[in-house]
Formats: sequence, structure tokens, C-alpha cells
Amino acid sequence: MTLLWVVVTVAIIHVVMDNRQPAKTIAWALIIFFVPIVGVVFYLFFGINHRKERLVSQRSLDQLSRRSMLGFVEQQHLHLPERHKQLIDLFINQNFSLPFQDNQVDIMTDGYAFFPELLKDISQAHHHIHIDMYIIEDDPLGRLVADALVDKAQEGVEVRVICDDVGCWKVSHSFIEFLRKGGVEIEPYLPVRFPSFTSKANYRNHRKIIVIDGQIGYIGGMNIAQRYVSSAWRDTMLRLKGPVVYGLQRAFLVDWYFVDRTLITNRKYYPPFDESAGLRGNLAQVVTSSPVTLYPEIMQGYVRVILAARRYVYIETPYFLPNEPVLFALKTAAVGGVDVRIICPYRSDARFTDWASRSYLRELHEAGARVFLYKEGFMHSKLMVCDDALSTCGSTNVDFRSFENNFEANVFIYDEGTALRLKKVFQDDEDLSIALKDVPGRLHPTFFRRLWESLIRLLSPLL
Repeated sequence: MTLLWVVVTVAIIHVVMDNRQPAKTIAWALIIFFVPIVGVVFYLFFGINHRKERLVSQRSLDQLSRRSMLGFVEQQHLHLPERHKQLIDLFINQNFSLPFQDNQVDIMTDGYAFFPELLKDISQAHHHIHIDMYIIEDDPLGRLVADALVDKAQEGVEVRVICDDVGCWKVSHSFIEFLRKGGVEIEPYLPVRFPSFTSKANYRNHRKIIVIDGQIGYIGGMNIAQRYVSSAWRDTMLRLKGPVVYGLQRAFLVDWYFVDRTLITNRKYYPPFDESAGLRGNLAQVVTSSPVTLYPEIMQGYVRVILAARRYVYIETPYFLPNEPVLFALKTAAVGGVDVRIICPYRSDARFTDWASRSYLRELHEAGARVFLYKEGFMHSKLMVCDDALSTCGSTNVDFRSFENNFEANVFIYDEGTALRLKKVFQDDEDLSIALKDVPGRLHPTFFRRLWESLIRLLSPLL
């Protein structure tokens, strides 16, 4: 027993001296103190902070970014709107996310729209297909996509796939071998193998990026799995065409260097776009964030957009566990008269996350924001639209894990037309939702339910 408390004391001292956010420090300290054996084990596996490690060397990042992007990409008459210039510069300075103009953005709000389009683009690929996915399931849809990838690989098309090792934990070895034997290069992201398990389990590649021939790209919330083709699943995926695909390509190649140690900087992966295609305007940036960078770039972007909003900010997210900067920004905007609206699922696929989120949603409602609960299935969409001028979509949830622990990717689009289309998507979802104020059990829970939700909220930095 004495040895146990020595271990507990050392673990708590380690948590405190890591100098992370106080909420996360307190959460880990409480778990370790009140359930010492389980708490210490969980901290070893999921809590040790590796943010300060540089998983990709700066020299390699320079080669993957500056040589490929600046050497191959020249934009004539690039105009940065004054209103968004500081946000654009923030992303450039933080992780060299270049803005690109003259892009086409197609919005898909379910798997029935996304997967047929993806399979068509795969079938028309001539040079390469790059896929960076959190989940690729060994189910009928996953096997359909796998067959399409193998067919292209055997035609001589370069096919590279990154799948997160935890996200694909249940995928059979035979499924992976089928792809490899078919000519597909597939690598797991941060494989979780003992004894290195403790340093990797908490940091997952949650990105959903697809690049085809350097000309067409996809980004959003959908993985490759059968459940995404269901009327009960609401999600958003963007199909991008134009120079912004270079940003998706750069994000993939950085990840590929990390998993395969192959430095790919050839010009053929950044092909020129046909200027006669008639694409004009639609300025966009692909922004990535990770737990090993100094600042959480996408979170910073969210905070800046929310605080700069003049009329409205609309957000869809499956999980609402905001850290302090984002929650403060949302409450500040709402109290200041900005029309802040949030849509979350009425029923979550994660029970503890659902319980923890309820107090946050009530707090936001009390600040004057309008909170809606989507009832036509599970809301997995991750988007934000602001003032008919700016929108973003990608893999980032409004929670601690996405902002601080995961490798994420979003595209920020500075275009009125795209903002209005995503605003319409939000409004259509709002029509299928119920306002929090109309759900008395959520807005005014009993004492013991409120106590339970508040206790679970203490764990929100860890969920």
C-alpha cells in the first residue's frame, strides 16, 4: 500500500509539473487520487504529454512545404480580403498554410452523395490517389473502395493510404494484406504496439483527406465505412477543385513522410491547373493542427473567427466539450449581441461525452446563444459559417481532443457564395432540430442529474 501511494504521489507531481491547462491537470489528479490503480494506468497510457516532441523534423517540413509549394506554385493577382487578412496571416505564420484563389467547392451532406462521387473520381485517376483517413472499415463499403483502389494500382496508378491505427483497430489483417498485395501502399499512423503504446495512444490522426491526381480533393467529417451511407447519419464533406488542393496534398505528404519516411517533393504532385476552367475568386486555406506544434492552430482560428463576428456564427459539431478559450469566445460573442447558434445531436454515440456536454450547452444558452439538438439521426457534421463571408469544414470537433490532442485538418473558405450555401445547410439542419429551450429535461434537470453531469464535466478534458 505504501508503494502504491508513492506511485500516486509521483504521478500527481508529474501531472502538475507538466504545466498543462489547469482543468486538465485537476482532472488527471482527481482520477489518479480517487481511483489510484486505474488512474495511474490510464495516465501512463493516455495522459503523458508528448506535445513538445517534434515528430517531423523542421528540415523535412521545410522541404515538404517551401520547396514543393513555393517552387511550383505561382499565383497571379492574389488578393487577400482586408477583413480576413489577419486570420489568413495567422495560419501562414503558424504552420505555413498558404491561401489559394480560384477554387470550386461542392458540398455533400450524406454518404449517398459522397461515395458515388469519390468512386467516380477514383476510377478516373491517372497518376496518383492519396487517402488519409481516421477509419477505413472492413465492411461492404470499405471493400468496395478497396477494390477500386486495387484496380487503379494494378493499372499503374500510385495509390497511398494512411489509416489511423486506433481508428482501424478492428480492421482485419487480411483486409490490409489484400490492399498491399494489390499494389496499394498502406501505412498505419502511430501504431499502438507495446511497449511504445503509452506514447501514442492519446494522439490520433483524425484527418479525412483525399487527393486525386493533385487536381481533386476531399475534406470533411466522413470516414470510409458503411454507417456513413445511412439516412440516420448526417455529415458534411467538401469536394475541392483548384489550387487549394495543393494544401491538401502538402498535408498528406507531411503525414506520409512521418509514416513511411519517404520525402516526396516532386513537381508532378502539384500539377498546374487549367486557367481556362473559369474558376474565379473563392479564396481558401487548408489548415492542419497537431498535438506537437507550439500552438493549436485550428482552435486559434475558431477563436479569432468567433470574436471577429459581427452578425452571426453558426456551428455544427457532434461533440461539444469546448476548452476555455473557445467557450469564452462563444459566450463573449453571444453576450455582445452576435447571433450564436450551435447544432449538436439529440442523442450522441458516446454516452459520457453526451453527459459532459449538457452543462456546457446550458451555459451557452444562458449567455444568449441558441442551442439546437438534431433529431433526424446522428449529427456528425463539423462546420462553422460566419457573417455570409467565411466558412470552415473539416475533421475538427468542438472539443478538447480535437483542439489539443488529435491531428486534424480543416479548410477555411473566404467566399460569400460558399458561406451562403453552408448557411443554408445549417438552416435545413436547424429545421430538423429541437431547441434546447423546448427540452425541459435538458434545460432544467433534476438535482442528482445535474450533479452527475457536473461530475462528468470534470473529465471533459480527457474524453
